Formats: sequence, C-alpha cells, structure tokens
Amino acid sequence: MALDPVTLAILKGRLEQIADEMDATLFRSAFNPIIAEAHDASHGIYDALSGETLVQGKSGLPIFVGVMAFAVKAVIDKAARQGGVHEGDVWIFNDPYDGGTHLSDFRLVKPVFRDGKVFCYLASVGHWHDVGGNVPGNYNPAATECFQEGMLIPPVKLYDRGEFRQDVVDILSANSRLPLSLYGDLNGQINALELGEKRMNALLDEYTDATVGACLVELKARAAEMMRAQIRDLPAGTVSAEDFLDNDGIRDEPLKIALDLTIENDRMVLDFTRSSPACAGPVNISRSTTIAACYVALKHIFGDVPANAGVLEPVEFRIDEDSLLSVKAPKPVGGYTETILRLIDVVFEAIAQIAPKDAMACAYGTINALSLAGHRANGQRWVMFSFFGGGHGAHAGGDGLNHGNAPISTATIPPLEILEAAYPVRFTQWALRPDSGGPGENRGGLGATYEIELMEQEADVFLFGERGKYAPAGVVGGGPAATNRFQYEQADGFHEPPMISKIVGVHIDRGQKLRLETPGGGGYGNPRTRDPESVAQDVRLGFVSPQKAESDYSVVLADDGSVDGAATRNMRSIEAAE
Repeated sequence: MALDPVTLAILKGRLEQIADEMDATLFRSAFNPIIAEAHDASHGIYDALSGETLVQGKSGLPIFVGVMAFAVKAVIDKAARQGGVHEGDVWIFNDPYDGGTHLSDFRLVKPVFRDGKVFCYLASVGHWHDVGGNVPGNYNPAATECFQEGMLIPPVKLYDRGEFRQDVVDILSANSRLPLSLYGDLNGQINALELGEKRMNALLDEYTDATVGACLVELKARAAEMMRAQIRDLPAGTVSAEDFLDNDGIRDEPLKIALDLTIENDRMVLDFTRSSPACAGPVNISRSTTIAACYVALKHIFGDVPANAGVLEPVEFRIDEDSLLSVKAPKPVGGYTETILRLIDVVFEAIAQIAPKDAMACAYGTINALSLAGHRANGQRWVMFSFFGGGHGAHAGGDGLNHGNAPISTATIPPLEILEAAYPVRFTQWALRPDSGGPGENRGGLGATYEIELMEQEADVFLFGERGKYAPAGVVGGGPAATNRFQYEQADGFHEPPMISKIVGVHIDRGQKLRLETPGGGGYGNPRTRDPESVAQDVRLGFVSPQKAESDYSVVLADDGSVDGAATRNMRSIEAAE
C-alpha cells in the first residue's frame, strides 16, 4: 500500500505519541525516584513476528529500546514453545542474557490483538529500586556471578489470558528490600501498557490496520535507506579505536574495548573481536546489549535517521562469543552501564577519524552508581540509589554540555531536593568541577563535584564507577578530560578506594561525608586555536583556571582577567614553530 507523505508524517507522529504517553504515564506514577525523577525507563512498539523496534518513545532510555527488540523476540519464542500468545497475556522478566541489560531493569511485554491476531507488541522497561542480591540498589562491583546481583526472572506470565497472577508478584516482593517501591513501579508499568493498548486500538480504528501496518513498513525501509545513503558518503576503508575500563572490580587490571570499523560501499562492519575476554567481575555484557549500545552511538552520529530497526539493517556486527561483550549466565553483568558507555566512546573515536565534522569527543563515561543503605531510628530500612552527571564531549559545532547525563539516555539526574527529601542525607556541595573539561578548539563540558553528608546514625556505602584511570578522550586534536575521583570520610580523614572507581561495604557514621568528582568531556580540535576571548570568558566563569588557560590553551591573561594579546600571540607562535 502506497502512503502519501502527509498521511505518513501524521501516523509517524501519532505512533511516537503513543510511546511518549506510555513514558509519561510511568514517570508520573512510579514510586521509585530513579524512574519518577530520573526517567530510567522506556517504552516502544515492536514487530509482531520479529520483535524488531518499530517506534520508540523520546523521553526514556534509547539503550532500553534497542535491547527490548531482543526481549520481545524472547517472549515470542517462549510463547511459541508454550502454545502461543493469547489475548490478555502480559509477560514479565529481567533476564539480562535474553534481551535484558542487568537485573534491576524489569521488562513487561504485552501483545496488541486485532481480529484474533497479534498486530504488534508493546513493551515497558523500568529500573526498579532494589531486586535483592548482596548490595542494596544492586550495583555490586564485587559480584562474580549473577546470583550475587539480585533475583533473575526468566520470561513468565504476569497476566495469563487477562488473569492477574498474584503469586508472581508475591515472589518478586519477597526478594526486594523495598517491596512497596517494587509494587508501585510494577503497577505504573502495567498502567502504561494498558494506556498504550487503548491508544493503539483507537489509532487502528481510525486509520485501519492495513494503513498503519504499511506506515510501519515504510518507516523502517526509509531508516534503512537513509543509513545506507549516509554510510555511502563516508570514505571506504577500515579505522580502529581502543579504550579501556579501569578494572572489573575483582582484579585491578584494565579491560580493552577495541573496535575496527570498516566502510564497504553502503555497509558498515563493527568488529569488536580484539576486545578483552569475559572477566570475573560485573562489567560483562550480553551480545544484545552490545548491539543496542552501538544503535545508540549510531543514532548520535546519524541523528536525522528515524529511530527504528532499519538503522541496523546495513550494519554487521562481529563479536567473539568468549568476549566480555557477549557473555552468558552466570557471568555477572550488573555494571553494564560502564561498558556500554565505553562502547559508545570507541564508536565516536573511530568515526572521528573518517568524518570529523560528524564526530564528537567522549563524554564523561560513567554513571557513578552510588548506593547508601541503613536503618532509620524507627527501624525502617532505607536505600538510596542514584547516578550522577558529568561533562559531554565537544564537537564541531561547539563546546560540550556541562553536567549532563550519560549519552546512553535522555534520562535526567535526580534533583538534590528529591534525594534529600527521600533519604537521610544532605548535599553540602553540588557544583561544576573547574578544569575538568578536555581542552580543545571547542572545550569539553565540565564534570561536577558532589559532597554528601549522612544525617542518620550510620550507613553502608557502595560505589560502581569508571574513568578513574583512563580519561575521556578528545578527538581531532582535542585533549582528554579529568578523570573520576571518589573519596569517603572516616574518623582519620578522607580515603580513596583501592580500586579507584569501585568499592563495597564502606561504613560511615552520622556527619561523615562522601565526595564525588566526576569527569568532564573530551575536547574537539587543537586547543591552541581556541578563541582567546572564549578562554578568558571560561576563566571568568570559573570553568578554567588561569594556569590551565596558559598551559592548555597558550592564552596569557592580564591581572584584570583580560587577554594579554601580545603575550598570547608570542606564546602560540613559538609553540607553532616547535
């Protein structure tokens, strides 16, 4: 069926609105601040046969949308083995090896039936506050198997032909330190799917199943053709990029993420076979998560291509089965966020070599998953889990974003007012971190400094971070950003973790503090070509120190903060001649 451009545009907008409304429904009803405030969740519409992504919401996490295609396919396959999908079924699971990410991310999958046949699937995923395991909040940097990270639920029916299975919810609740939060988030996801089904049926009634189906086919075809066209514009050949994780939390040894990117006419090959093998600690990821991370990276670079499965049609993946990028149970995967951020970095670094105008420098590269847990004076359990921001990479169009969230998502950093209201903590510092952005013609965005004071009697602290040893890289001659730094206070002063970016079971008492200094983003272009007035402005704003203005940018400032033009020209000319 041929669709006119106006109808296609209207249907595209209406379908995206359905996913966006599901996002909004969950964000407004979730009990957990990580979903309600930080928007660590996502919704999408998926193909009835293949499970491929058809439409994604714009407010949630793109990494979830990419992985959910594998999750929906897992449901389709399991249902086929058990007699098929029925109207009123809803599946729930968090299996990170079968279309998942890590155990905190629970997925609900619901078929939309039309005239007795599945037209499409709707899916919801959200990061639940606590799902058991050894560490409250579930980011356990010392895990050596998934059983130490939380409860693992394979695809099971939450609704069986419309009948709610309370026994499944009872099992889930019994394995959480915060069952009330779990109950609220679960019901928020159920409501989001019910709304999505209602909106989808209304759209199909208005435009017919055939017309909407033709639209979905056309949108995927257009995304694939646009990707092919943009790949054809890139120079043929192979480029390589490497980056490293600090360690796996068990052995203090770096882990390599290596990419050989090849352009062959209108196809792209992403070869990760030189990457490190699977490791003992929880920075492993599944193959589906690797592919989803690359989907996110490519969408950053080719931003005008529609967000659906067509993006990956001209892309080939080569990933060794024994790699840390393609593990199976029971290898731990709790810190998947750190590894996918490094995957995005190496894609950015590779693209910078062949299409510098389309490239961007590496962002800060860690979510710094921080958990504090204890008991209030009345005996009530509390668990604070949160992630924190940093600087984004600079690009051809300008400086990087200061204090943004990780580029795996459109999530937001939880506001300090919400965290202070929900937990017995006080933020004594929440500020931009000077000199943390990578120097360049366009400067990398600044990271942040957070200082947290405990207001309750005592608490245990857990941190799962990265970029403590290997700084976010600049591109096209830009410099690296500052590295990550974490400190915790004890009776004898502040200490740093032996593993730099990861630690478990630190005990702190009332009044003691935690201090987190997050990385900035890498720079873009030669820093000595940056406009001296822009450097002086950075110094006035406190983004760059006078010392760094001179050492990194070769800009000399007068006592009043203005640019000393003669001294600056002289310094830059001497360095250019060397």
